[in-house]
Amino acid sequence: MKHIFLINPAAGKDEAKTKLEADIRSACAASGAAYEIYHTTAPHDATKHVQDCCKAEPGEELRFYACGGDGTLNEVATGAYPFPNASVTVIPCGSGNDFVKAFGGAEKFNDIPKLMAAEAKPIDLIKANEHIAVNVLNFGFDTTVAKTIPKVRRKPIIGGSNAYTTGIVTALLTAMVTKCSIQADGEELTNGKILLCTIGNGQYVGGSFKCAPRAKVDDGLLEVCVFKTISHIRFVQVLGPYTAGQHLDDPKFADIITYRRAKHIVVTGTKKPLMFSLDGELITAEKLDISVMEGALRFANP
Repeated sequence: MKHIFLINPAAGKDEAKTKLEADIRSACAASGAAYEIYHTTAPHDATKHVQDCCKAEPGEELRFYACGGDGTLNEVATGAYPFPNASVTVIPCGSGNDFVKAFGGAEKFNDIPKLMAAEAKPIDLIKANEHIAVNVLNFGFDTTVAKTIPKVRRKPIIGGSNAYTTGIVTALLTAMVTKCSIQADGEELTNGKILLCTIGNGQYVGGSFKCAPRAKVDDGLLEVCVFKTISHIRFVQVLGPYTAGQHLDDPKFADIITYRRAKHIVVTGTKKPLMFSLDGELITAEKLDISVMEGALRFANP
């Protein structure tokens, strides 16, 4: 097996990336494994490089390491999933690292020798029109949050680990209502207006928010959670349980949450195109046809 490490230069601090490269070289030298370290140069460069590698060496087993955050993982998975000789894993270097929380957290993915030896097993993906998501697709309130994060990520106090909270404050002021239709396996879930909707394969979003606590990455189903429009006071009341992943079980919020498990979801903007966040990356569409891709990606979990 050849091991290909794709490092996102924008993720993490320079000294951490220098140490990561040294650790990669040490682990590969100790095992005698063939490897490559590739620094991405632009958005979607990771996808193209993965595809090029798979096409160039169709008979060799290739393992791709997304060294970055959830956006880097998305790009690597987008390139890898169509190829049977490709498996994917993660060395978490981003600010959120949400997807790996479904497997117990980032720490276990920092052991490079264990990552190299781990067995790859099939997991599901989310397909949305021509795009995919590995972790979560969300829209409404959350897309304003996602739009804000890159603007403040490098700023003191309001950035870094506080960037998602800054995004929430911005959305509270500007994005409490989204007009749309949401159908899950043919059932209409809205009255035309929502606060937000999350469609989860993984469990977490935004670094600490357990938006889809019942999600499993290999069950062939997506978790659909719709929040109805609510007041600012009610939002503050639900934020704590939502962060802890208790919102689906707390009867106090049953009147404002619609939850379904589904294979096929259709979202349509009723007044204008909607903005969607796929693993933190933003797209705009008038209509999004979303489905689960069962066992589409071979993923190595140490």
